[in-house]
Amino acid sequence: MESEKGAILMRRIKQLPAIETRRSCNGENNKSTETREEEPLSPAARLFHEPNFNVYIIAIIGCKTPIYPEVVKANLVHTLLKHPRFSSLQVSDGDMKWVRTAVDLEKHVIVPELNPNMDSPDKFVEDYVYNLSKTGIDKSQPLWDLHLLNVVTSDSEAVGIFRVHHSLGDGTSLMSLLLACTRQISHPEALPTIPVMKKRRIQHNTKYYGVFWRVVVGFWSVVQLFWNSMVNIIMFMATALFLKDTDNPFKGPPGLEFTPRRFVHRTVSLDDFKLVKNEMNTTINDVALGITQAGLSRYMNRIYGGSKKDEEPSEMKNNLPKNIRLRSALLINLRPSGIQALADMMEKDSKAKWGNWIGYVLLPFNIAIRDDPLDYVREAKAIVDRKKHSLEAIFTFSISEIVLKLFGIKAASSISHKILSRTTMSFSNIVGPLEEIGYYGHPLAYLAASSYGLPHVSNVNLF
Repeated sequence: MESEKGAILMRRIKQLPAIETRRSCNGENNKSTETREEEPLSPAARLFHEPNFNVYIIAIIGCKTPIYPEVVKANLVHTLLKHPRFSSLQVSDGDMKWVRTAVDLEKHVIVPELNPNMDSPDKFVEDYVYNLSKTGIDKSQPLWDLHLLNVVTSDSEAVGIFRVHHSLGDGTSLMSLLLACTRQISHPEALPTIPVMKKRRIQHNTKYYGVFWRVVVGFWSVVQLFWNSMVNIIMFMATALFLKDTDNPFKGPPGLEFTPRRFVHRTVSLDDFKLVKNEMNTTINDVALGITQAGLSRYMNRIYGGSKKDEEPSEMKNNLPKNIRLRSALLINLRPSGIQALADMMEKDSKAKWGNWIGYVLLPFNIAIRDDPLDYVREAKAIVDRKKHSLEAIFTFSISEIVLKLFGIKAASSISHKILSRTTMSFSNIVGPLEEIGYYGHPLAYLAASSYGLPHVSNVNLF
């Protein structure tokens, strides 16, 4: 077994001479980039440095093989470090600016010595991430780090924990960058394939309806867009001013953004999701939201039931209070970054769109017991369809920009914090690759992303 592992390591280390050459070239580039004009942080990036909005993103990466730290560090030089945000300091001299610097990987890649005979490896990893959420990253270095844990858990042979400050980019951009550093297992030179949602076109019989039908449908679509946008914007403004969610088991006390978090992930079958999706003519997102809605409803029914936990609830007889208002703050990336553009940027020093271009969407959950479980998916689809046909995300992004420019970071941070603290939870969903992927000889078993620093008890993140 030891000789087999040694052979694997030697095959991977054969890549290192070429990598070392790139490392020296990269060092020369760093020397030249240090003399470049300093770039100011965007208003959104500065927002994430406010004390009540100091958010970190964490990606837990399970590997199917042991992790070889030297291979990972050597390849980071010509992947992640090619991105200027990951090789820059955030320096404040009145205004915060990005300043390129030479990166010492020994400070960013942490490889703790572990007991191979520990009693509960899964609990150890959970506690390790929990302890990470108690701390931040020293601002004297670029705000990211990578922890490599060679410990065998129930679903992986080793675990990597990638932590990055939210000021470096929004969740979609950061996950796209992470995927751009990986390759397909079956084709080691090929980038992962990310599915693109195709808009469904409704076919009409133009023989009978023709131009008149298209005009009517177009007019009705504009009316719906206007109405949905107005309702969502009014609800958003009301939340910023006074409207709060109902007190419930998932809504915590003030100051939650300063408390550590526990991160728990589960792997579910995508085929099961697709089965429901195809039968109900919905999307994967609709099914995921419906399942989340069902889980929240049934869990809260047990909590409110007390000693009645063993009784089977029904739509007519259950323990839930009436008219529970429970909403999720959903952050929408308005400027998606494709992994191909990011891969080209790292390999060819080309340009790629980047930054925190995000808007809010307040997503209501219907907390109720349904006799037909598929009703949860139907309700979720109706909610999501209204949100899709709305300008809420663009409006909230524009309002944030206006407040930042007119009233400054403090006012923008205060409004954002009020909106988040008056909702119950955060919800996000990022599309993953179609193929099995790996990072330079390390095939991935799973990738689970979340965050800490938000004023919510629960964050639900699907990947």
